[in-house]
Order: sequence, then C-alpha cells, then structure tokens
Amino acid sequence: MDEATISYSIYLLIAIPVTIWVAKTLYQNGRMFLVECFHGNAEMADSVSHLLVVGFYLINIGFVTLFLKIESKVQEVTGVFEALSEKLGIVPLVLGGMHFLKLFIFSKLRNNPNEQPQIIPVKGTY
Repeated sequence: MDEATISYSIYLLIAIPVTIWVAKTLYQNGRMFLVECFHGNAEMADSVSHLLVVGFYLINIGFVTLFLKIESKVQEVTGVFEALSEKLGIVPLVLGGMHFLKLFIFSKLRNNPNEQPQIIPVKGTY
C-alpha cells in the first residue's frame, strides 16, 4: 500500500467512528434539553432527537467522505501524519460547529416559553 491509501484508510477508520460516537453522545444526553425546548412534550422531543441524529449522520458522513481526497502527494510517514492531522482536525471542528448551531436554534425555542408549541395531528394508516 502506498502512503495515500494508508492515510485514507486511517482517516476513515478514525473519522467515521468519531462521528458515530458524537451522534450517540448527543442523542443520549440531549433529551432533557429537547424536552424543555418542546415545553414538556417528550414524544415530540424524542422524535426531533431521532431526526437530528439521522440528519447528523447524513451530513457528517457525507462531509467526511467528500473531504477524503488529499490534494498533495503524500510521501513518507511524515506526510501521512501531516495529511491526517489536517483532515482529522477539520472533522471535530465541523462536528462542533454543527452542535453549537443546533444548540443556538433550540435555545431560541426554549427562550420563548410563552409561545405554545403547535401540535399538528398526523393521520396514520391503520
């Protein structure tokens, strides 16, 4: 295997599990925050939380794979580490940025306690 293939392999073996770990952590620990944002409506909070995790996976795994290509030729072990440090440094920044954006949006919902949440009935097929 050449250095670029090694870099790609290590990058994917680190970036995808980190994305999965972050999504699971946010899902497990964000429930109380979302329940409060939705004024005690736990069912709505759980539903939104699940949708957020799916969106998080789609966006971040898409980003990780699109960001895979290394522009310069990787030479020797030093080049592998340099390429990985650049790629793996960007991934947590993007994950963190997305997380803070979601927190900002939901804190805006939470800061408006006088507004009643809209509950839209959904017809199911029985």
